[in-house]
Amino acid sequence: MRAAFLLPFAALLLSGSPAMAAGAGAAPRTHVVVIDKMKFGPVPAGIRAGDTILWVNRDIFRHTATARNGSFSIDLAPKAQGRTIVAKPGQIAFYCKYHPGMTGVLGIKAK
Repeated sequence: MRAAFLLPFAALLLSGSPAMAAGAGAAPRTHVVVIDKMKFGPVPAGIRAGDTILWVNRDIFRHTATARNGSFSIDLAPKAQGRTIVAKPGQIAFYCKYHPGMTGVLGIKAK
């Protein structure tokens, strides 16, 4: 009798309830921005709040990826990489502290 009572609840948990499905968003993703030949490569499209940006310095010089709004600053030795998680939607302009002419903009969408 007890197993028959629990069976509908087990099926509901395994399939996921509509309320659980509605609250579930896409899993955070990692996007790569490559620095090479004294410039930032293209910024990937489709960045969402909560995603990670992987900054890869393929150059022979030290660079940074520094947000103008102060939300992140990644210091990258030659051939190094670093990560930051973008928390909020909007536009974030960034630059290299060592080479201020190197600039870019991250376009971040809501989750």
